[in-house]
Amino acid sequence: MSGDADIDGEEADGLRKIIHVDMDAFFASVEQRDNPELRGKPVAVGGASGRGVVAAASYESRKFGVRSAMPSLRAKKLCPELVFVKPRFDAYRAVSQQIREIFRHYTPHVEPLSLDEAYLDVTEDIRGIGSATRIAELIRARIRTETGLTASAGVSYNKFLAKLASDQNKPDGMCVIRPGEGARFVAGLPVRRFHGVGPKGAEKMAKLGIASGADLAEKDIAFLRQHFGSFADYLFRAARGIDLRPVRANRPRKSLGGERTFAEDISAGHALHETLGNIADIVWERIERGQARGRAVTLKLRYTDFRIVTRARTLDRLLKGKEEFARIGHELLDELLPLPLPVRLMGLTLSSLEGGKPQDDRPPDTAQLSLL
Repeated sequence: MSGDADIDGEEADGLRKIIHVDMDAFFASVEQRDNPELRGKPVAVGGASGRGVVAAASYESRKFGVRSAMPSLRAKKLCPELVFVKPRFDAYRAVSQQIREIFRHYTPHVEPLSLDEAYLDVTEDIRGIGSATRIAELIRARIRTETGLTASAGVSYNKFLAKLASDQNKPDGMCVIRPGEGARFVAGLPVRRFHGVGPKGAEKMAKLGIASGADLAEKDIAFLRQHFGSFADYLFRAARGIDLRPVRANRPRKSLGGERTFAEDISAGHALHETLGNIADIVWERIERGQARGRAVTLKLRYTDFRIVTRARTLDRLLKGKEEFARIGHELLDELLPLPLPVRLMGLTLSSLEGGKPQDDRPPDTAQLSLL
């Protein structure tokens, strides 16, 4: 389970070879690259006003506890030297496109999750390189050379494990989980490392005697469904390192959306509205790239107790543009305020799509937006 191992060879016959590439502090790193005065300093991308929210944090700022979706005032108290920079989504999209071109040199099977991360299926090995690990190394080297940024990578035989692996040695690191090692690797992880399990979720699990992947694997599906509802099936498979989802690219979309899982739960309306605005910007960029328009807008919130609430509005015509998409999202959020509990996840989706083309992006379910 290190960068020295590989998933290739007889043991991997019949299994996929998946790479998850995750840019390191992407938005903040682009700002530091483009402005030498910011290098080595704690940087937050986002609004610095009283109602501002951190959209992304550099590694220098994270040492002080600054995190994505944190109110700017709190971030400034944690790190008085914090430098705030307004988001430049055009710049981030341009770099993201550079990176995707690098991915496509090694495989046509690219599934972006957001501007800064993607899954790659390199099972076919179209370049004849002979090693998924070597491909990941080449990709990371090219990203550094061509963009001046660093990326971390995870290599494994399914998407769930590859994503866990990419986070194992961040920043600027790599981890490989070979066939037969998945369940053991997951067993040793705290449940907080599982995608979708936030601080409150981990706290709830701790009260149920679940602190690690091994603890989770000891619980049967009936127990998990009793306490976690529809989230139980995912937890059951994840605790065993199981994930059968293929890497999907160039698939027509029936809906398109984005979600943010917060590092810290949010209840303040102004913070939720600012985060929703960031989500709307990123989702609409995908909509424009896919040349599609839609009629229905859906807002999704997941409370700290894992309950999910949604609000939707369907028009009798196509939405006019990003401003209307965002405005409807904000109106749906206002209908729910004040919230009964803080939320750990927020999502915004456009559906009832018309027109458009197959996209090299996420399949119809919403994409997790990674802005760290």
